[in-house]
Amino acid sequence: MLPFLMMPMPFEEAVEKYTEIAKKMAKGSPNLSHLREEDLEIGVTPKEVVYREDKVVLYRFKPVVEQPLSIPVLMVYALINRPLIVDLQENRSLVANLLKLGLDIYLIDWGYPTRADRWLTLDDYINGYLNNCVDFIRTKHNLDKINLLGICQGGIFTLCYSAIYQEKVKNLIVMIAPVDFKLSNTLLNMQGGCTLRAEAFNVDLMVDALGNIPGEYLNFEFVRLKPWQLGIQKYIDFIDIMDDEDKLINFLRMEKWIFDSPDLAGETYRQFLKDFYQENKLIKGEVIIGDNQINLGDIQLPVLNLYAEKDHLVPPASSLALEKYIGTKDYTVHSFPVGHIGMYVSSKVQQHLPPVIAEWLKIRS
Repeated sequence: MLPFLMMPMPFEEAVEKYTEIAKKMAKGSPNLSHLREEDLEIGVTPKEVVYREDKVVLYRFKPVVEQPLSIPVLMVYALINRPLIVDLQENRSLVANLLKLGLDIYLIDWGYPTRADRWLTLDDYINGYLNNCVDFIRTKHNLDKINLLGICQGGIFTLCYSAIYQEKVKNLIVMIAPVDFKLSNTLLNMQGGCTLRAEAFNVDLMVDALGNIPGEYLNFEFVRLKPWQLGIQKYIDFIDIMDDEDKLINFLRMEKWIFDSPDLAGETYRQFLKDFYQENKLIKGEVIIGDNQINLGDIQLPVLNLYAEKDHLVPPASSLALEKYIGTKDYTVHSFPVGHIGMYVSSKVQQHLPPVIAEWLKIRS
C-alpha cells in the first residue's frame, strides 16, 4: 500500500494523487513493454572461461592494453549473489575500468550449489577451489605470486588464504570486507530473526533441516536491515523513473542481480555463521580452515583495505578493525562516501576507485 493511503486525507486529494500515479505509469508503460531480456544483460566485458572445477568457473577478462601489468589480479567475490556485480554494465563496471588502467583481471564464479554440494566446507572453497584457481594462474603466467582482490565475504576468503599461502600472494586488496563481527544493529549480528542476535540463532537446526540455505532467505536478511527503503520505498520511487528508459533499465538490471541469489552450501553456512558471526574467531586467531589455524598477524604482505563510509551491511568499524590485527607494515586504507552497493555502481566511485587500486598495485609490482 502506498504511504499516503495509510494516512487520513480529503477525498479530492486522494483522487489527485491516484491520478498523478496513473499518469506516470501510463507514460512509462511503453518503456516496459518493449524491453527484452538482452536489454538487461549483466557482465558485458569480453571474457573467456579458462578453468573449471565442479560448479566453479574461472574467467579471464580480455586485456585492453598491449602490455598489461605482469602480475594478474584474481577477483574473489562472496558466495552470496552473483560476482558480475563488478561488471554490471558498460558504464558502471569496476572490471572494465581496471582493464583500461592496464590490469590483467581474473574472476571466480562460484556457481549455483545444489543438494549434492551441501557438504562443501570453507576448507573446500579456500584450500580447494580458490587455491586451485590461484595455482592455475600462477602456472599460466609462470609466476610464484599473484595479486588478490577479495570483495565482501570474498575479502574474508582472501585474508584466510593469504594467512595460509603467503608464498603465492604478491599483494592483497580487500574491499568492503567484514573483520570484526561484534557490532550492533547490523547484519553482522542480526542473523536469524529480527529479535535474535547471531549468538542466539540455532544454525545447526537450520542447516540440519534445510541442507543448503536458500538464496531467498539470504536476500530477506539483507532487505530487513532497511525494510522500508529496500522493500517499499524503492518501488514507490520506481514509478517516477518509468518514463526514463536509461534509469528504468539501470533499475531492472540491478533488480535482476539482486534476486539472482544462489543457495549457500549448508556446511559452509554452518561454519561461517558460527566461526565469524557468532564467535568472532577471525580477530581471535581461532578460525580453522582444513589443518590451518588463521592468524591475521601472520599476513606480512602489502594490504590495501577499501571500505564504504555509509555501508549498512559491513559497517566501516568492522572493516577498519583489520589494522589492529594484520601483521604487515605495508598497510593502506582508503574510503569512499557511499553505501555497500555504491562501491560497485556509483559513477563517482568508478572515477576514483579503479585508479586507487591500479596505482597501489603498480607501485608494488
